[in-house]
Amino acid sequence: MKSILITGASGFIGSFIVEEALRRNMEVWAAVRKSSSRQFLQDERIRFIELNLNSEEELKTQLAPHRFDYVVHAAGVTKCLHKEDFFRVNTNGTANLIRVLRQLEMPLERFVFLSSLSVYGAIHEKQPYEPISEQDKPQPNTAYGKSKLKAEEVLRKEGEGLPYVILRPTGVYGPREKDYFMMAKSIKGHMDFAVGFKRQDITFVYVKDVVQAVFRAIEHGKTGRAYFLSDGQVYQSATFSNLIHEELGRPWWIRIKAPIWLLRIITFFGERMAHLTGKISALNDDKYNIMKQRNWQCDIQPAIEELGFNPEYDLEQGVKETIAWYKDNLWL
Repeated sequence: MKSILITGASGFIGSFIVEEALRRNMEVWAAVRKSSSRQFLQDERIRFIELNLNSEEELKTQLAPHRFDYVVHAAGVTKCLHKEDFFRVNTNGTANLIRVLRQLEMPLERFVFLSSLSVYGAIHEKQPYEPISEQDKPQPNTAYGKSKLKAEEVLRKEGEGLPYVILRPTGVYGPREKDYFMMAKSIKGHMDFAVGFKRQDITFVYVKDVVQAVFRAIEHGKTGRAYFLSDGQVYQSATFSNLIHEELGRPWWIRIKAPIWLLRIITFFGERMAHLTGKISALNDDKYNIMKQRNWQCDIQPAIEELGFNPEYDLEQGVKETIAWYKDNLWL
């Protein structure tokens, strides 16, 4: 029986990776923090391990008694009150894990790192838009994207000897996800909000397709390679909200499309208010750059050809399943 360690196991994507690993009859080790919710980790076959990714010394002590065939590093943060926390968790946490695995001479068959399309930032922004590809130079424009790019750089620099593969999904949605859920909640409350009048090409990938890619990477990934992930389609900015509206039974709604400069004002004050109150705001500087970006196309052909990645969910099917889950679990 193959053993797999999954960091960020209590998170949105991580919990689905755990489920798939169990389905494959692996010995599953879910890395969690003491404060982590185990709401979606109820299967009695799961083995838990508490890891402190912030301390190389403590991490070494925690991992030393164990041996794993695979490690999937899905731990990370997407929203922080202070920008330096992105780098503390996403970059330094990754660096500590890599160093400890090498020090312990862990006999890994594969190390899969979940990065993000955000490491590339806003490029090819002139119409007609071109897909972002691995030949492009990363230019991250968010603290999150910068921290993930630095994590990739650390992996390439210090991961010598580790059979690593990097995955860069675009916007991931699905059951249990909380950020896109806010859009569904807003639409149920009769309000849809978008920004910018210039054409925006958006890409998505359903969480179960990300999980598919993780195990394809374990089985077929080429060491040192990085792959973009999407469902292979390109959507317009209103498509997602239109599909949510449909699945919610078409409630009456008001659609507001605001200029970019208004979003800049809102996120500027949202960021400052967050620092004053100590509470993370969804309307922050990173959110401004994400919503301002017009081109989210990416080239998934290498993932298709080298991993055998085959997205099974388009946006319509994924939204239908997601909204049904929100309803069944009384989120909506």
